Amino acid sequence: MANADSQEAVFAFLMAMPVNEKEQAGITRIDTHANVVFLAGSKAYKVKRSVKFPFLDYSTLAKRAEACQREISHNIRNAAQIYIEALPITCDADGHLAIDGPGETIEWVVVMNRFEQDRQLDHVANDGPLSKGLCDDLADMLVSAHAAAPKKPEAAQGFFKELASYVDQNEVAFAEHPDLFPPQAAEHLTRQSRLWLERIEPLLMKRGADGHIRLCHGDAHMRNIVVLDGKPVLFDAIEFSDAMATTDTLYDLAFLLMDLWENDQRPAANLVFNRYFDKLPFDTHDGASKLQGLAALPFYLMMRAAIRAKIAASAAKTQHNETDRRAKEEQAVSYFSQAIAFLDPVEPDLVAIGGFSGTGKTTLAYALAPDIGRAPGARVLRTDIERKKRLGLSETQKAPAEAYTRAATEAVYDALDKALQTTLASGHSALFDAVFADEKERARIEQLAKAVEARFCGLWLDAPAETLMARVSTRQGDASDATTEVVDLQLSYDLGDMTWTVIDAGHEPTVTLKNAKEVIGGILPQNP
Repeated sequence: MANADSQEAVFAFLMAMPVNEKEQAGITRIDTHANVVFLAGSKAYKVKRSVKFPFLDYSTLAKRAEACQREISHNIRNAAQIYIEALPITCDADGHLAIDGPGETIEWVVVMNRFEQDRQLDHVANDGPLSKGLCDDLADMLVSAHAAAPKKPEAAQGFFKELASYVDQNEVAFAEHPDLFPPQAAEHLTRQSRLWLERIEPLLMKRGADGHIRLCHGDAHMRNIVVLDGKPVLFDAIEFSDAMATTDTLYDLAFLLMDLWENDQRPAANLVFNRYFDKLPFDTHDGASKLQGLAALPFYLMMRAAIRAKIAASAAKTQHNETDRRAKEEQAVSYFSQAIAFLDPVEPDLVAIGGFSGTGKTTLAYALAPDIGRAPGARVLRTDIERKKRLGLSETQKAPAEAYTRAATEAVYDALDKALQTTLASGHSALFDAVFADEKERARIEQLAKAVEARFCGLWLDAPAETLMARVSTRQGDASDATTEVVDLQLSYDLGDMTWTVIDAGHEPTVTLKNAKEVIGGILPQNP
């Protein structure tokens, strides 16, 4: 081949590949700053551009070959149904190009199964609120991804230095766009970022020692998740820099949470956040360290938004179309404002929701959670979930009778008390969903709030016996094991002195939610 270093001949070859007409006519080319992707029939072919950036080097064939192979190895554990293999593009003695053919290797390509772009999560989210089922699956997806990610305990200091460098880079980028990022606000964000980073440094070192710094996906935002056969799949992991991809698992999670929060999917962000923690494996030695990481989450959310802000500002300058330029500028301003808001001081609240089985405690808790406390909303804790997790059962498996003895119940409440203390001490609000029929249990949870100086609101849900019976008898797919017999027993309980606000929960959930919000708003003034 006359010029083996030229990628143009490779791009022309890929654009001219034969395509099965039954699958799709024609080939589509997509260019990015680092890659060129060719959509051909049921397959997609990705070629690394011969480019070099401060964070990425594809400038030689050997480096591109390694990057293609790493892209397969880094993605196969999360997206085996998408990634197939990395293959050489060859040129024979007659100058004919082929994928994995005879002759000299002149380029490398990542071969993937193609999917429709409208199945990417950002497109799905444009159609309306994400379903509870999809949010549950997103949490499953990330828990599984993090469980499979190699632990890098020695990398905690390097991760901290990476974060510090991001703060410095953001400061420079913000100063370059004073029209989008007001200097006083940018200085405030930089100052707060450094204060937060200094404060959480010991926590990050401990997170590393506890196994929470791992070689993660590194880029888990909405555009890198696709819904295939009804399930979300995480793809396009960072393969060009292990330093960038070696992060706290919560920093990995924070990208998706920030993306959902910013894209008007706040209930989804809260539900993914809660279900992620619900689904983490039970470990008597490690439970506290998992929740202690919440103290770093505001900083992680801020960093994800701040980086997005500066990228959008830079992209705005390259837009030739006025409408596109303004859209990027508005995006930059929005991300910047959100970054500041993530670090705003917010007083933690504890809302306890009690009531007999069938009153709708859990439905109300998840409906309230997105609007309580700092982003991504309150942590919802349930005795039913804790009980099943401690037994190693799935949430919908029925627990044995011994799981409901007084001693077993005390153990569940003790564990949740510790979880609440850790959550509130980290600055995050919490909702505790339990029966709370015992006056002593209600007093204990109020005392816990006082001990950590959190504001408290107690709600008692009440509904007619026939309503409770009907709801419990038709309930499916929930962690609660309550039956109509359990409800009948609960109705005989002596509640003692009920000091919590009683809410009629016998109506539609929307009515209960409206009434609960009015009560909470009167007791706990809204956080700014």
